[in-house]
Amino acid sequence: LVHLDVGGVDVSFTNSAAWMVIVVLLITAFLTFGMRQRAMVPGRWQSMAELVYEFVAGMVRDNAGQAGMQYFPFVFTLFMFILFSNLLGLLPLLSLGFTVTSHIIVTFALAATVFIGVTLIAIARHGVKFLTFFVPHGVPIPLLLVLVPIELISYCIRPFTLSVRLFANMMAGHTMLNIIATFVIGLGLLAGWAPLAFMVALTGLEVAIACLQAFVFTVLTCIYLNDALHLHH
Repeated sequence: LVHLDVGGVDVSFTNSAAWMVIVVLLITAFLTFGMRQRAMVPGRWQSMAELVYEFVAGMVRDNAGQAGMQYFPFVFTLFMFILFSNLLGLLPLLSLGFTVTSHIIVTFALAATVFIGVTLIAIARHGVKFLTFFVPHGVPIPLLLVLVPIELISYCIRPFTLSVRLFANMMAGHTMLNIIATFVIGLGLLAGWAPLAFMVALTGLEVAIACLQAFVFTVLTCIYLNDALHLHH
């Protein structure tokens, strides 16, 4: 959208960046509008904002313990960003079917941030003892020569599995909707009702998947955070 070059590095403002800015503005507007009155008897918007807040807070407490609540602002921000990004891509007139979470670079950036963050937390909290996370308890020493590399590899691929899961689900769903939409247009009003009905049903399913994927990404983040805080294996 806006070509920018800084020291030979392309830092252009893309459509993906534009939609991420829109997502941040929508989240800010939703929370600000919902909590502006802070009524004892909440209205609809305040109830929705408080519901999301308590939902994420409960997720953090259940999966990372009370010690994980100090990282609640990050987890809450992560959940809201993914949820709004997923849902925004399902508004055809507004987003034209575009969603930033269908870009692997965006989901990998989110996953890499989580991975680096929890690793630094683990090192800062436990120091060298963090390495014991890769050593299963009660395993004979000869088997450690095999299991330790496996544990290390499984830990290092976390950002890849985390990012691909979100990216693949979002891309597959939107691709399917676009394909079915072409059948609706191509068949016209007389014969297009069948794919149109299927498209409506699939859109409802995609809304559920969009919410579910935001939940899965966030709950896995809480589990990784729990590993970092308590070195659970």
